[in-house]
Amino acid sequence: MNSSLSRYEKLLVFGTTIIFLTIWELLSSLKIVDPFFISSPSRIITSAQWLFAHGLWNDIRVSLEEFLWGMALAILFGVILGWALGWYRTLSVVVEPFITMMNAAPRVALLPLFILWLGIGIESKIAAVFMGAFFPIVFTVMKGVRTIDKGLFDLARSFGANDVQVFTTLAIPSSVPYIMTGLHIAVGRGLVGVVIGELLAAQAGIGFMMSRASSSFQTDKVFVGLVLLTGFGYVLTEVLKMIDKYFESWRI
Repeated sequence: MNSSLSRYEKLLVFGTTIIFLTIWELLSSLKIVDPFFISSPSRIITSAQWLFAHGLWNDIRVSLEEFLWGMALAILFGVILGWALGWYRTLSVVVEPFITMMNAAPRVALLPLFILWLGIGIESKIAAVFMGAFFPIVFTVMKGVRTIDKGLFDLARSFGANDVQVFTTLAIPSSVPYIMTGLHIAVGRGLVGVVIGELLAAQAGIGFMMSRASSSFQTDKVFVGLVLLTGFGYVLTEVLKMIDKYFESWRI
């Protein structure tokens, strides 16, 4: 099934967005809803211009650095551990309960510990991103390895394939679509980790900027941060969709 949007669907999305922004602007400008609470597109654009001229680029750089480092570590360790847990039954029996319990623990409850251990610098935010993104990747990769077609597995064994050959030719290709699914979930959770970490304790970053703006009742600036984060998440999701489409042939 072709997942790309047709020209009509793209026009529909564009038109719906314009209508939404127009209604939002009118609600604010006509004071139907107090702009203090919902701001407006024009106010947000004005605030964004001011923020970009007064250090927002640095906040974006800091948040991106935290997110990318956290995601990279989550992908590295999550994929490796997911492969191992899916392939080795004994290891899974020992480790999986601990992974499940850690996944069930509220991330916010762990952040004070990260700050205590790592300080209020970038390291504690990387840890927050890692904790948010790591578990979806582990569980989806593990599931992918365990869904190897038994007929293909038996066929490979009948031809004398050893563990390494079976793993590289069946387990890895089988898990790739699941890795992509895990990444889709991990992106959202990683962004949540960035924001929550910066809201609690930070010296820079988009979440830190939003926290300062909120404490002084500057709704427009809070919305600037929200737009940046949601826009970044949307772009990453679209990139993952393109990568996922590339790996369609790996589905076995």
